[in-house]
Amino acid sequence: MPTDPLAWETRERRVAYSCPGFDVVNESVRLPDGTDTEFDYLSEPASVCILPFTPDGDVVCIDEWRQAVSRISHGFPVGGTEPEDTDLEASARRELAEETGYEAEELEPLTTVEPANGIADAVLHFFVARGCRPTAEQRLDHNESIRVRERSLADLTDAVADGEIRDGRTVLALSYYRLFDEGDGSSQK
Repeated sequence: MPTDPLAWETRERRVAYSCPGFDVVNESVRLPDGTDTEFDYLSEPASVCILPFTPDGDVVCIDEWRQAVSRISHGFPVGGTEPEDTDLEASARRELAEETGYEAEELEPLTTVEPANGIADAVLHFFVARGCRPTAEQRLDHNESIRVRERSLADLTDAVADGEIRDGRTVLALSYYRLFDEGDGSSQK
């Protein structure tokens, strides 16, 4: 099978550092021009991001402390897939319930992206959840500090435009929804 002339040849791969949630991978590679070099990247399981609508059309949002940027981040429920999840929809439903205490009547795929493929192998699957209602208490991980609140879609759009919402996953989910899916009732591929 022919390879693209831009492809790099991976000669050796090792995990340089591992911690809960991700690994840092080091690869010895050969570039198309024959140069041998090293390449490091972040490796993590696939994740899901949920844009959750209540029956009234408001959006269930979270405010979460983010240590890496030392501030509260405003956005949507996001989390990694877990081995016991049967599929991506199960992951999305679990994350929504854990982080917000809400459950969705319907869930549909929105899009899938590689948010930082120059430095990470991360794959992020976006879902739109409809008919979300609070049904239980949050079940937060030991390192999560999350407050739940409902906001209008217009308020969220303004918050992205004025820089209040800076989380890239939330900005992408809202932008994609507003550009391609809003009012459609189905996902565009």
